Amino acid sequence: MNIREMMEEREKQFLQPYAAFSVDAVRDRTEEPCEIRTAYQRDRDRIVHSKAFRRMKDKTQVFLAATGDHYRNRLTHTLEVSQAARTIAKALCLNEELTEAIGLGHDLGHTPFGHTGEAALDAALKQVHPDRCFRHYLQSVRVVEYLEKNGNGLNLTPAVRDGIRNHGTAGHPATLEGQIVRLCDKIAYINHDIDDAIRAGILTESDLPAIYTDALGHTVRERLNTLISDTIYNSQGQSGICQSREVAEAMTGLRQFMFDHVYHHPVVKQEEKKAQNMLTSLFFRYMEHPEEMPEEFAGFLRRGEDRAQVVCDYIAGMTDHYAIARFEELFVPKGWRIR
Repeated sequence: MNIREMMEEREKQFLQPYAAFSVDAVRDRTEEPCEIRTAYQRDRDRIVHSKAFRRMKDKTQVFLAATGDHYRNRLTHTLEVSQAARTIAKALCLNEELTEAIGLGHDLGHTPFGHTGEAALDAALKQVHPDRCFRHYLQSVRVVEYLEKNGNGLNLTPAVRDGIRNHGTAGHPATLEGQIVRLCDKIAYINHDIDDAIRAGILTESDLPAIYTDALGHTVRERLNTLISDTIYNSQGQSGICQSREVAEAMTGLRQFMFDHVYHHPVVKQEEKKAQNMLTSLFFRYMEHPEEMPEEFAGFLRRGEDRAQVVCDYIAGMTDHYAIARFEELFVPKGWRIR
């Protein structure tokens, strides 16, 4: 019995019956199993070593063009989601590696400039294909199924892809591990966005409504502890991931407060129109001149991929800085000298 088989046997002994067991994992393309790592460990490692994962460090979370070293970006958000989700999975005796893989991969398809970029690409795509939409969670699946490895994808297991696809508010993950990530995505961004908003001077702790902080806590640390602990204690022995009514209502109220007072705040919104105009301009430029995209994306076009989809693939994969550089290169006049 090799190490992987020993770990699979250990899962049968220690995980709950409703956990996702690594031994049951399959892939669309059959591969020889690893002697050391389980299927979900391999998925996690493939995500961490992907190009899309590395690019997240230079993608906006909330604050566009934030100055300072301590604001969250898409990568630090992803790590906080994964950490919280794995804590819950471990306490509930669910599959930690599957949970971690979903957490690390859930935002791989996110655009530059956060949800502002997502909205810009969605609007631009609808001008070409009115019946289609751009959603970052669907793009994340496209990244792992197709775009990585020059069109070969990462060949991840269906459970990981399902968790990535369904991590949004309207999603319905098929596994409890996916349900954990879906909840932890909200837990993480509500709390770290409060922390960043306080750092930016948009909020103070005392601005948060007492009806929510009395239930959840009066610091980021206290709120995270409450939300994670409440989920663990209310999900034990259950067929779904649950919160107590009091905590769930407080979290929902605090999330709405953030939309009203932070996500739509003038400081946050002031640069969004510029970002939207920039990505929209890039979209239609590449629609007219697809030859200006890198060879990798020209290859996708030669395979018969829809041009609008390939342009979305290219722009969605850009970092904030790369998008700005491409816009300047294509649209901003450069100085020149007359001899």
